Amino acid sequence: VMAAAPLYCVCRQPYDVSRFMIECDICKDWFHGSCVQVEEHHAVDIDVYHCPNCDVVNGPSLMKRRTNWHRHDYTEPDDGSKPVQAGTAVFISQLQNRSFASGEEVLVRMQGESVTPRYLEKHGFSQPIAVTEMEGLGLRLPPPSFSVRDVEQYVGGNKVIDVIDVARQADSKMKLSEFIKYYTGDQRPKVLNLISLEFSDTRMSELVVVPDVAQQMSWVENYWPDDSFFPKPFVQKYCLMGVKGCYTDFHIDFGGTSVWYHVLWGEKIFYLIPPTVANLALYEAWSSSTNQSEVFFGDKVDKCYKCVVPQGTTLLIPTGWIHAVLTSQDCMAFGGNFLHNLNIGMQLRCYEMERRLKTPDLFKFPYFEAICWYVAKNLLETLKELREDSRPPQTYLVEGVKALIGALKTWLKREVTEPTSEVPDHIRPNHLIKELTKEVRYLEVREQQPADQDPVCGQAVYQKTSFDSYGARRARRAARKLREQQRLAPKASSNLDVLERHTREVLRRLEVGPLEEDPAFCSTVHGKLNKVSTASAAALEFLEDNHLRLTLVNGRIIRERPTSPSTAEAIQGMLSMAGLLCPSDPQKEAPGPPEPWWSGPEGPPMPTPAGGPPHLHPRLHGDAKSPMDSQGNSSSEAWDHRGPETDTYQYCDPSMSPPLHPSKRPAPNPPPISNQATKGKRPKKGMATAKQRLSKILKISRHSRVFV
Repeated sequence: VMAAAPLYCVCRQPYDVSRFMIECDICKDWFHGSCVQVEEHHAVDIDVYHCPNCDVVNGPSLMKRRTNWHRHDYTEPDDGSKPVQAGTAVFISQLQNRSFASGEEVLVRMQGESVTPRYLEKHGFSQPIAVTEMEGLGLRLPPPSFSVRDVEQYVGGNKVIDVIDVARQADSKMKLSEFIKYYTGDQRPKVLNLISLEFSDTRMSELVVVPDVAQQMSWVENYWPDDSFFPKPFVQKYCLMGVKGCYTDFHIDFGGTSVWYHVLWGEKIFYLIPPTVANLALYEAWSSSTNQSEVFFGDKVDKCYKCVVPQGTTLLIPTGWIHAVLTSQDCMAFGGNFLHNLNIGMQLRCYEMERRLKTPDLFKFPYFEAICWYVAKNLLETLKELREDSRPPQTYLVEGVKALIGALKTWLKREVTEPTSEVPDHIRPNHLIKELTKEVRYLEVREQQPADQDPVCGQAVYQKTSFDSYGARRARRAARKLREQQRLAPKASSNLDVLERHTREVLRRLEVGPLEEDPAFCSTVHGKLNKVSTASAAALEFLEDNHLRLTLVNGRIIRERPTSPSTAEAIQGMLSMAGLLCPSDPQKEAPGPPEPWWSGPEGPPMPTPAGGPPHLHPRLHGDAKSPMDSQGNSSSEAWDHRGPETDTYQYCDPSMSPPLHPSKRPAPNPPPISNQATKGKRPKKGMATAKQRLSKILKISRHSRVFV
């Protein structure tokens, strides 16, 4: 019998890993923080904890005593030897007294209506954008009178949130209602910051509409399929609430995402550092150092720009920008993150940096690799569409695809040692990478052409945007379909076309015995026959007429016995080339040497080539034997006889057998010594067309002075 799970706390419930608990230092029992009114961020301040039962006898819990204002552990002795750590009261005071380069040097100020995907495609998205005139931006928010209590009403007070203790730069969990109580209270013993409240799944989501540019460019919005096995990432709508003195140290947003950020009320100060190669290398080294909190990263780079974002201003931060944020006064802001096509290489670089730094999954973009596979699949379709329309893609898209190919290859190799696959089920990764690589190679060849001309017709081409609306993409597909239909429409017949049709008509009169096999095999054979040349496929439609008598009279083809041995041989050889003739019943074949078909009174005997009868193509299986009927008659006599005893023939295709490993495949057959139909040469794949086969007939028949 299994032992009952131990019960804890005054509520006598089993242990729940998702709930914060604290141990009593007297009775050694464990209690839920919510049951004994102890918040997680308060627990670090308790030196000796007494539970409600023990404090009756032993008195209240003993608290830690503060001994410094510049260290994360405020109980460390202040001997002047320890440097200031980020987020502490001393750090905030020093930061506000520092001087920085003006953010106006890197900031681009724009009107809301001007910030569009087309503008960013043309000018790039490499510098922060500040928008003060909101009209046309597409952003919809609650009015500035919207308070933290309103947030609690729309989101729900029981929602568990992650809160940052700024002085310690450590996070802890608490209910939203407790945070609102702290925010609106008269006493704030600590500086707490809330920056990770994503509310897409709450009623407050209806009050916020993301800026059009972020919506239209977002990978998640454009490429994430509704039937994905992975849950859709929600990173577009965050509510940030911080009190005066909140500080978030330098960081790059997860996955290299770009950010839209609007201050509803209050003020934020951003410290911005561009993502140059040198700065990114310095950032990675700083992030992995043991004394990271003691070093202000802005001092390690050439320039750190200070940008004040007042109430009513929207800030757009591009991919990879390193930034820290100070809340200079109580503030509520809304923001969101989005991946896009403009800076794919930088996004991938940031993601790989996160992996090297072993960033916890909680602080990474959800299913980043999965969405990259979805994007790769869609970009492949985009590149194919542009190529079909003879429209070159923009440079940023080509460079992004190249970076994406490299990343996808790396992730596939990594699967061998780290099987944490995020490859969607309906995507064939190796095939997708191969197809993308082919498109890139095509573009590299095309670059040798003038950039503004179509390599086919030399006309100016239109630079297509990758953010066209769904309707525009649909219209382009319809136009391509119409052009394809026009291309396939019947055209005026040329002389060669007339000759081709006449050749097909000749071949349609060539008969082969019915297939006397089981239906499953017949369906397989028919499937194979559908893949042979046009003339052979046409001959297949008339299998029911199993007698061949062709003769040429006054330029017309009539059904008779073959006019000459050479013509019949040519016809048989032509069918053999198409793979249509092969003895179907080996029991009917004589074990001895084959009797030539001309052994009857129809014509004189002819020497048999050493390589076997001339009408058997070298790619047919089995012994090279002439087809004989059950009476031992020649094949020409068997063709004259109409009845159920007629010999049958079947299509023998080696591809019906399972393919062998290259090391186990037999050596290719040598070419036949003599073959009147092929002139001793194996026809190359795709070369045995109807016109060529008719040419063989004409050449063979010249000695008879017969013209078809």
